[in-house]
Amino acid sequence: MAVYAVGMAVSGSHDALGQQCREESAPRRWQRTMVLVREINARLCDGGDDTRRQRPVRAAQDRASRARPHEVLVRHTAVGLNFLDVYHRSGLYPWAVERDLIPGSEAAGRVVAVGDGVEDVRPGDRVAYTHPLGAYATARVITADRLVPIPEGISDEEAACLMLKGLTAKHFIHSTFRVEAGMSVLVHAASGGGLLLGEWLAAKGATAIGTAGGPEKTELARAHGYAHVIDYRAEDFVSRVREITDSRGVHMVYDSVGRDTWRGSLDYLRTRGAFVNFGQASGLIEDFTIAALGKGSFTAAARSCSTASPTPPNCAGAPQTYSPACSRDASRRGSGSDIP
Repeated sequence: MAVYAVGMAVSGSHDALGQQCREESAPRRWQRTMVLVREINARLCDGGDDTRRQRPVRAAQDRASRARPHEVLVRHTAVGLNFLDVYHRSGLYPWAVERDLIPGSEAAGRVVAVGDGVEDVRPGDRVAYTHPLGAYATARVITADRLVPIPEGISDEEAACLMLKGLTAKHFIHSTFRVEAGMSVLVHAASGGGLLLGEWLAAKGATAIGTAGGPEKTELARAHGYAHVIDYRAEDFVSRVREITDSRGVHMVYDSVGRDTWRGSLDYLRTRGAFVNFGQASGLIEDFTIAALGKGSFTAAARSCSTASPTPPNCAGAPQTYSPACSRDASRRGSGSDIP
């Protein structure tokens, strides 16, 4: 297979699918989203029936023969799939030039060639990275300062699905608002990317409270560090949080659901608590105002992929930083499943 990006091989009919995803209820949107992710990955693997729609980009190997200074050619061995990819594909997160979109924000692979001035990696090294867009490709050229060496004992697949989600969790717990032992923290959608957060929060001595939909997902969250898991399909999560915290509320909330949960998230924050939004699974947050924070002197933040992505020196040793706190199962289940 030629070294061309194939992330946009699924097109045409999926433009309509993306519109339906934005208009339907959250559960139905999630089902359609998973169909879209699997379709994109299937085309990534074998080209599928829409190969004719692939827009050839400059072949990475050709470019490597005249590699620019401080750049590295990486041949991918594993690419992480994230809900973020669907946001880009559906148009919820727009890109500058539509036809240039290549989804994918994390991957792992081997260094094939390096440009002048590259000293930290060399051909044959295993590396991983997170970078806004461009990972749905057989290979890519990327600046050397985005790459993190993969330590022995961590597979390419684990590294690929740990970079974006793991660094996001690290950013939340250590930088956005620092979590300390004894704090209570609530995480929406705990059985997805929240698995990493659950284990890390527990390792720091915080009480992790999660929400999830259905018995299977709640049990999965309980197995990954959550002291309490609320089934939002069967329980009122606001009243349950008050019960769990003896009406004191939680110190902070990590909310990737968005429109359907942000008001409730503020309702169970304790005074001077923190609200962090990092996704819109149910739709964009609407009617939010600074005044909404006044009732409890709350603080709010919105996490950005670009600001949480690793840049030297804060990416140095990234896999070692979070792998001791998080199990291999959480790192792989955090992305939903492995797709060949």
